[in-house]
Amino acid sequence: MALSAPFRKAQRLLSEWLEGGRTARRQVFAIRALIPTLDVSDKHRLCRWLAWWCVAAGQRGGWLLGRIERLDAVLGASTEKALSLLPVGVDLSAVRNHRKSA
Repeated sequence: MALSAPFRKAQRLLSEWLEGGRTARRQVFAIRALIPTLDVSDKHRLCRWLAWWCVAAGQRGGWLLGRIERLDAVLGASTEKALSLLPVGVDLSAVRNHRKSA
């Protein structure tokens, strides 16, 4: 499978952003500007990839879905839908039932 250049760029920018490093505002704007340029299959792949990131972060006690929703509401909704389509053996309770500390 060959991945498109916009998809690879979006994946690279999002991974830097999700890893929690210091992100410049221009990087966030670059991500927001890049998302609409993706075609349907690339958006689907990106949402599945983000769903797996959410599962991995949930297992470590993190919460990424809210950050993704704040970045882009449509991307957040699509990622949440992709979460529901993950294989049955995946524990989604850590992702969906996240409690904020006091």
